[in-house]
Amino acid sequence: MNRAIHLEATGMTKIFGSLAALEDVSIDVPAGSFHALLGENGAGKSTLVKCIMGFYEPTRGTVTVDGRPIHARNPREARAQGIGMVYQHFTLVPSLTGAENMVIGRLDPPAIIDWAKEKKALDAFLDRMPFRVPLDRPVAELAAGEKQKLEILKLIYFDQRFLILDEPTSVLTPDEADEILGLLKGMTKAGDISVLMITHKFREVTAYADDVTVLRRGRLAGAGRVADLSTDAMARMMIGDTTVRERAERDPKPPGAPMLEMVAVYADDDSGQNAVTELDLKVASGEIVGIAGVSGNGQSELVEVLSGQRPLVDGRILVRGQPFEPNRESLARLKIYGLPEEPLRNATVPRMSVAENIAFRSFDRPPIASLGWWLRPGPMRAKARDLIARYRVKTPSTEAPIETLSGGNVQRAVLARELSGDVDVLIVANPCFGLDFASAADIRAQIMEARNRGAAVLLVSEDLDEILELADRVAVMSEGRIAYISPVAQTDRATIGHAMAGHG
Repeated sequence: MNRAIHLEATGMTKIFGSLAALEDVSIDVPAGSFHALLGENGAGKSTLVKCIMGFYEPTRGTVTVDGRPIHARNPREARAQGIGMVYQHFTLVPSLTGAENMVIGRLDPPAIIDWAKEKKALDAFLDRMPFRVPLDRPVAELAAGEKQKLEILKLIYFDQRFLILDEPTSVLTPDEADEILGLLKGMTKAGDISVLMITHKFREVTAYADDVTVLRRGRLAGAGRVADLSTDAMARMMIGDTTVRERAERDPKPPGAPMLEMVAVYADDDSGQNAVTELDLKVASGEIVGIAGVSGNGQSELVEVLSGQRPLVDGRILVRGQPFEPNRESLARLKIYGLPEEPLRNATVPRMSVAENIAFRSFDRPPIASLGWWLRPGPMRAKARDLIARYRVKTPSTEAPIETLSGGNVQRAVLARELSGDVDVLIVANPCFGLDFASAADIRAQIMEARNRGAAVLLVSEDLDEILELADRVAVMSEGRIAYISPVAQTDRATIGHAMAGHG
């Protein structure tokens, strides 16, 4: 029996004041299909699904379920129609067991719970499912993949037969992502559910989706059968006529001598618990070493140690064989630069101007500084204008507050500051997170060009595709340690994913 839902949204429009976040968008997801929703940040994907789920009241448009018009005024009413959503971040109660989360999350949980009866019903339910999760353990003890499975099982247990997945693999290893998407694909083929997945990963679209809908700037940019579309065609729908920078060619010459060396490095997290443990890693000049891993395995703490934002508990950091103390004088003397995660928050002063932010590295040196202390605005603005042009930073003027720029242009401004001098070591963390397709291509090309000029680049990224594109060697961090390291040419996605899951 086919239980999957056919959902169609027609002419969906949502206007916030003078902003049309969504304009006349239609999407058709047949029963038992796996449908991908693509688009850059701000394209309208979240607005569309929030209108379907009842978070927003659409300005115009209709939603039908199996041909019947519905009007969900809130997520509870959407759930009553069989429509459920798996969010990007987990919504489970960590202190409760899986079984307790399954029962209390129902639309009509009983006032007095008969646990023997509930557990019998849950066991019978799991026997019908293609995957299981231990329901007797607190959610806090489950791995990320088990939590994501539990989120999905919870919706199916609640008789949600149309699942909206919002970036469902962002916290998973490649192995976990493939397992879960493969299981859901099997359930759509069996006619048990229909799936609408928001994603930015072309690999997942081509591997699992039947159809794709692409949004751009709140409008429908294209749609079709995935089998009939190339990755380039889908990317072109996403970005329109925007010029995308060509990928920088990798200089084939072998790496030079070790430039950055970490020896038995230890660091604690904010609670005083050990976050980085006995970490040993070398990065040579003319080499990119990519650190892969699921978020929360010590990568952020390592970057903060290297940038001086977190104390080194034990171990040594060497640059060109010299002990490195991360302070302003050493960073300048040893030519160490960086692009931290979320640069608007971690690498800029948002209300200061673009010119002032670009000058942070050089405001106390000629020609911007005179007599060792006198700041000269003219040379500072001239340098900013030159770097804005060279690094294609889109800004109204050098005097605009940097917080008024888009994410991609903040990244470009920080890169202009960090790459415009003579760089020996570049430390980069999730450089393209949340950026549009064209900005990401531009920034990755600039990182490669820094490597080709001889810089030692440490790239920390939760995007495995980014590491496989840029890195010469990949190292996997798991539970604060380097669990696996290999030249990229001598490994593969499955092996890296295995190490990310802690099986290295």
